[in-house]
Amino acid sequence: MRYELYYWPGIQGRGEFVRLVLEDAGADYVDVARERGGMAKMTRALDAGLGALLPFAPPFLRAGALVVAQTANITRFLGERLGLAPRSEAGRLAAATIALTIADLVAEVHDTHHPTTVEEAYETQRPAARARAAAFREHRLPKFTGWLEDTLARNGDVLVGRSVGYADLAAFQVVEGLAYAFPNAMKRRALRIPKLLALRDRIAARPRVAAYLASPRRLPFNDSDIFRRYPELDPA
Repeated sequence: MRYELYYWPGIQGRGEFVRLVLEDAGADYVDVARERGGMAKMTRALDAGLGALLPFAPPFLRAGALVVAQTANITRFLGERLGLAPRSEAGRLAAATIALTIADLVAEVHDTHHPTTVEEAYETQRPAARARAAAFREHRLPKFTGWLEDTLARNGDVLVGRSVGYADLAAFQVVEGLAYAFPNAMKRRALRIPKLLALRDRIAARPRVAAYLASPRRLPFNDSDIFRRYPELDPA
């Protein structure tokens, strides 16, 4: 099976959660929009559909005759196919719950720099962004990371089951993104989330993930992405 991932070519974004699953599993895949002519192919799929599905937005994935959209839905599909999900029904549902909760966190991170509208630049909504980011740092960041820490305390070295799965890869990515966008806030949280940070480190050391992180396929975080570093949103 060769998977086709459709996502914007210049950012990690939500597509990175999918890439990490594909990379950790050693799956054969192509990042369509990074290929020559790929953006036009992705645009056609968004306009006319891909198979039976009309995707709302990237990322979406083609797997043979199947087309899957929405980040947490794609990672669940791949995780269950590629051995990165629990086998029991209860475990599969728990992993999906964690992935969806992380997706909620990602959306809230995005809204710290675009609290008013996604249609206008950050610079047009700075006062609202400062207020939203302050509330995020004080309330939402501790709540989400604390919940992930508590989940690890209940389960062990991974978030669900007994081996690394797609939910753990999602946790790795969101912690990395938070450390980029809110380094000061994350430093202040560090002593309260040792298990989550240890999970991040273990994921980064997995051979295929480590090779991916060292490769040009892993784009750097940048300020056109979901996770953005604006010093005024993360004061020391």
